[in-house]
Amino acid sequence: MSMTDPIADFLTRIRNAIHAAHENALIPSSKLKVEMARILKEQGYIESYSIEAPTPERPAELINIKLKYTDSRQSAISGLQRVSRPGQRHYAPATAIPKVQGGMGTTIVSTSRGVMTGHDARRAGVGGEIVAKVW
Repeated sequence: MSMTDPIADFLTRIRNAIHAAHENALIPSSKLKVEMARILKEQGYIESYSIEAPTPERPAELINIKLKYTDSRQSAISGLQRVSRPGQRHYAPATAIPKVQGGMGTTIVSTSRGVMTGHDARRAGVGGEIVAKVW
């Protein structure tokens, strides 16, 4: 299977892990995905994440995401949506970065100053590619 959209794959693996009530999600690593995991942790959507070094059986680095649930086993993430896709990129200036769920959710934006939340991008006055929305 060829991977045309690794970010959609990243979001889908997290979504699937939540639906199956798994503790962790293992995802092939990339710089952008590590940055997205960092934002998910900072925003309180996941417990933690770690980078697993390659092994002889598995030549690629993996990101191990520890999912976060409430005591009643509700996931901290209720939705993940890919916004910009390889076939249809979505860019926005700082003034037009969308708010998610009336500011309750988080927009992940890839800017010239790195990957940041929509809130931080607006504050820094930088626009960029709207990668995904989380709520």
